[in-house]
Amino acid sequence: MSRLAATLRIEGRVQGVGYRWWAMGEAHRLGLSGWARNRADGSVEILAIGEPAAIAALEEACAEGPPAARVDVVRRGAADDDGSRGFRQRSTL
Repeated sequence: MSRLAATLRIEGRVQGVGYRWWAMGEAHRLGLSGWARNRADGSVEILAIGEPAAIAALEEACAEGPPAARVDVVRRGAADDDGSRGFRQRSTL
């Protein structure tokens, strides 16, 4: 399996609406490793590691988000594979 790593930065009304928990569920469903965390600026940051198609599917899902969220933009960037296994929540940065 080829592992790609990417960061997703989600902006909008994405904190206090269960976005990280929702993203963790989507990542698990897609077989991705990595993490999700809130950022002090009000955005959510995700490190997604796995198959390129699965990361693309997560990026697409993140543009919709959970029902209570309002996503304004999803910014994707390159990242290094940090060796994560499984998907977890990290502390706010």
